[in-house]
Amino acid sequence: MTPPAGSSLPLPDDAARAKEAALRRLLAAGGRSLLAFSGGVDSAYLAAVARETLGEDLQAVLADGPTLPDWEREAAVDLASELGLPLRILHTAELADPAFRANGPERCYHCRRHLFGALRDLAAAEGWETLLHGGNADDDAGDRPGLRAAAEHGIRAPLREAGLGKAEIRALARTRGLSAWDRPSRPCLATRIPFGVPLDEAVLGRVAAAERALHRRGFRDYRVRHHGDLARIELGGGEWERLADPELREDLRRELTAQDYRLVTLDLAPLASGSLSRLGILTGDLGLRSVANDAEPPEAEP
Repeated sequence: MTPPAGSSLPLPDDAARAKEAALRRLLAAGGRSLLAFSGGVDSAYLAAVARETLGEDLQAVLADGPTLPDWEREAAVDLASELGLPLRILHTAELADPAFRANGPERCYHCRRHLFGALRDLAAAEGWETLLHGGNADDDAGDRPGLRAAAEHGIRAPLREAGLGKAEIRALARTRGLSAWDRPSRPCLATRIPFGVPLDEAVLGRVAAAERALHRRGFRDYRVRHHGDLARIELGGGEWERLADPELREDLRRELTAQDYRLVTLDLAPLASGSLSRLGILTGDLGLRSVANDAEPPEAEP
């Protein structure tokens, strides 16, 4: 397929092509495989290569729980259809786990522990030989509790094993014409909430509704950080100029205050994964919680 026009992303070099060949060998050796599919660029590219390599011996599984917004689920289902990928939706209940609800630094570990445990049980019941997820070579295991959960459950990361980093994956996905090649990373909704603030359906629903307001208006690279009564919007640098429109600003403010946010702010720094860590501790009449810890692993994706 012809790559999309208008991007400065370089074409894959010989090293990236060699890594893709290594990826194919790894996948072929794994036999019948279950793939944790999120719809992000990593899992989309991995799914495309795995589908070509394994054919009917590949089954993708999308985890659908309270931390996944409905529009993200729909986008993942549409992408699976685009790839001709058999997709099963696995309903998860991470909020039933007190360790996850407590929202400590190990939150991602507890979430992934449930997901990967369910995948392992499914593989055992149906005879799948290998379990896969979309971790890549740029992921720092020290910053990713989810990688530890994957290792404990025997879930392999073939992109990482083949040495493929994010930029190479985007370039290879673009060359294939995958619609997700430039999709911004979208960690789960729990990452918008500072460590130590308990998670429940209500707080996740507020964040989801706030981010839906941005999504519906065509924003692509965004987070709404939850600080009690304050919603802090982060945008990718290329999208700030849209908020020069006073009608759009007021429209967003009204929709977010309808979610019980008394204040809606725009962070003047570009969107950055893990940005909660730089704020220190907020106090005052709004009852804002401590945000001293980093609530979002960088560029996290199953």
